[in-house]
Amino acid sequence: MANPYSIGRDCQVVLLWNGVRLDLRDVTGFQAAQEVRQQRSDPLNSVPIEFNTPAGWRGQFHVDRGSSALDDLISAIEAAFWNAGVIGSGTVYQYVSEADGSTSTYEFIGVSLTLTSAGIYQAEHIVKQTIGFYASQRNRL
Repeated sequence: MANPYSIGRDCQVVLLWNGVRLDLRDVTGFQAAQEVRQQRSDPLNSVPIEFNTPAGWRGQFHVDRGSSALDDLISAIEAAFWNAGVIGSGTVYQYVSEADGSTSTYEFIGVSLTLTSAGIYQAEHIVKQTIGFYASQRNRL
């Protein structure tokens, strides 16, 4: 019997920065959450009205460090800013293999990155890195 639920291993994440694919060998976790701004009106002659307007997406992914690719990217982002005042942006693609055999593809655009953890280096331990991101928008492709 096929598994009727997403169990985590059915997700792949790809990062493009300034149009170039970054090879992150072992992405071990991914999460994203929509951000909204609450809008509220409290009319004197009616009940309160509240609704949300989209305000981007925030998330993170975890990587077992298999190369210097992520460290090199963050160094390049910093150098571009300090040397030329350039702030680049990227795109994150999330591919989810659905239980019915189809694939859902989500595109996070206008991405900015933060290396929230460059990892802890200890003997006989895999270095685990965490990348935080903000995206202006998420689209279903």
